[in-house]
Amino acid sequence: MRFLLATLFGTALAASTAVGAPIPMEPFVMNWRENTEALVDMSFLLDAPAGKDGSVRIKDGHLARPDGTRFRIWGANVTGSACFPAKDDARIVADHLARFGINAVRFHFLDSNWSGSLFVKGRDDTRALDPAQLDRLDYFVWALKQRGIYTNLNLNVGRTYRKDDGVRDYEYLGLAKVINYFDDHVQMLHREYAQQLLIHYNPYTESEYRHEPAVAIVELVNENSIVEAWFSDRLLGENTSKRPGTWTDITAWYAQQLTDKYNVWLAKTLSATELAKLRRLANVAEGAAIPRLTSSQFRDAPAKRFHTEARFYMHLERTYFQRMYDLLKDELGVKALIVATSDHNHYRSGYPLLVSASLCDVVDGHVYWQHPSYGRDTATGRQTFSIPNTPMVDDPLHSTVVQLARSAVAGKPYTVSETNHPFPNEYACEGIPILAAYAAFLDWDGIFFYTFEHQAPADWGQRQPRHFEIRPDPVKMTNIAAGAGLFLRHDVRSAQETLTRSYSPEQLRESIRASSSQRPLFTPGFDRSIPLRHGTQILSFERSRNAYPEFKAGSPIVSDTGQLRWYHGRPQTGLVTVETEKSQAMIGFVKQANRSLPHLSAEIENEFCSIILTSLDGKAIARASELLLATTARAANTNMKWNEDRTSLEDWGSAPTAIEPVRGTVTLQNLTPFARIEVIPLDSAARPLFPSIPIETTSDGCRTAIGKLATPWYLVRVRR
Repeated sequence: MRFLLATLFGTALAASTAVGAPIPMEPFVMNWRENTEALVDMSFLLDAPAGKDGSVRIKDGHLARPDGTRFRIWGANVTGSACFPAKDDARIVADHLARFGINAVRFHFLDSNWSGSLFVKGRDDTRALDPAQLDRLDYFVWALKQRGIYTNLNLNVGRTYRKDDGVRDYEYLGLAKVINYFDDHVQMLHREYAQQLLIHYNPYTESEYRHEPAVAIVELVNENSIVEAWFSDRLLGENTSKRPGTWTDITAWYAQQLTDKYNVWLAKTLSATELAKLRRLANVAEGAAIPRLTSSQFRDAPAKRFHTEARFYMHLERTYFQRMYDLLKDELGVKALIVATSDHNHYRSGYPLLVSASLCDVVDGHVYWQHPSYGRDTATGRQTFSIPNTPMVDDPLHSTVVQLARSAVAGKPYTVSETNHPFPNEYACEGIPILAAYAAFLDWDGIFFYTFEHQAPADWGQRQPRHFEIRPDPVKMTNIAAGAGLFLRHDVRSAQETLTRSYSPEQLRESIRASSSQRPLFTPGFDRSIPLRHGTQILSFERSRNAYPEFKAGSPIVSDTGQLRWYHGRPQTGLVTVETEKSQAMIGFVKQANRSLPHLSAEIENEFCSIILTSLDGKAIARASELLLATTARAANTNMKWNEDRTSLEDWGSAPTAIEPVRGTVTLQNLTPFARIEVIPLDSAARPLFPSIPIETTSDGCRTAIGKLATPWYLVRVRR
């Protein structure tokens, strides 16, 4: 063994690549089937079985257990076929999720047309649920429950209507977004499906979903806002293409129905004098229908006309959410908390949607750092994509943290049910740890990363198949484990001060046509760095506040707890540091920053990486007996090929997945007296690659070379 270690490591602290030379990618495949005997098992953070004492509730504006103690969600999505694993796989998947500290699963696209679905295949309607698929779902929910993992059920995500559903123009609607807000028949179908699923009896948990305490959240509709459709010109009625996709214009028939409903609403809402004035502003004769505005008309539209139409769309959203909420809570007796939909379009204002969404129990947000932009190769017809592929640490004021911070509402729990640094972003190692730290600082209630998988386990391969899968990504899975303690354990203290924002109804409506240059907060005078300094929430939608404190620009931006620092300035220099008793981290351009934390310092060859040190036994780092050291950089597929400017892929590559090992030296310091320290490199099942690697013991810690073995994580054992 000594000879082997010497061959692998040479001199204990010697570098194997010249400074500045590229560090080669090396294979590292995530093993989801082996979940026993792991040296790092974050399931100690979970309280199994889920819901054992009753349903999750709300106390003081936050999620809480039945006894009133705080409850946070560290979750992941499962999408499409991944919602329906074979029973032999379901318990293994549950064990795997628990091992990484995941305590909630969001079931997304249960109603898909392109993947595994609850709807019976081969029928000409979507009004019957498939018993076999329900049985798989039931068993998976039970298996998750046994491991302390809660469920989030989505009621409408990808339903694609069929000819016998009775939905007009069903082939031209795609996912039929927005028509649910004004079409009576589609609303009936939504209610019918909600009843079918929620009154279904799960024989494994021995309860109906509406009464199941392990179901923490039920979501009404996914990323669906008629206000957004208005400013995105998806209410024009010009679509004539079948199967148009997700974000599509409605057809002429629905556009006419919407205009008719608008004019009926005007007649009921406005006085005769007000209606006559609106006709003059719209330049239509008495008795003629008042047309609806398109986005190109927003800028020049008179305030009266613009705000009246905005009120109409907000009314439709509010009415739909209220009726669905009443159905679930009053008629069905659903015990889970209800989410309306997510604030998800950060290029424009989401505040009008939040007015109605906040009527439900929990407010929710979505955001992605540099979501791929899709196109079509004219020569081959294949789908293409592009991403800027730049680091978030260099752009703190547009970070996922700042974007998501706009949606939190005082008195309501706040969750993020979709977020990711989509593959193949080369800086993705920054995403999960930064969000974990700032979500804890901002005192949010939960995060669901998108998505653990799209496919059933039988189809899980050893490469990254698409942009969003987390399961095969060694970097993201390692950081989920490291972030679990940081977030669920409240290692980062919540902000000492919360700066609230308030908006008058007129400001909310006017924000719809505000310039996108005001993104993401769309609040003139409110410094975009505030979410990185203090807590922030919306206090009121009924009154305005225009005066906010000013802050001096500069680096670093420091949280008011002093635990988080965001260094920024010149490109390729950004760095976030986390400094708590139980978790410390350096994320970004660590090599250039040359910074040290009380218990952690590093001399790294990689241009960009994340280094996290977190206690595994609940004690402060200085006194901990076991620590997780997570060191992550890039992840890729074997032989993956970028285009010339590294904004897209010419070849997605093949199996297996590979990582860029973080190479250099790490020093652990200021530890209480100890007898011995071991640093054990781990494989993807968190089992030893070798018993330990060479270290240099110092008076108060140790110094060790890392990265000679391809691994993103190490167990540190401290014997006292």
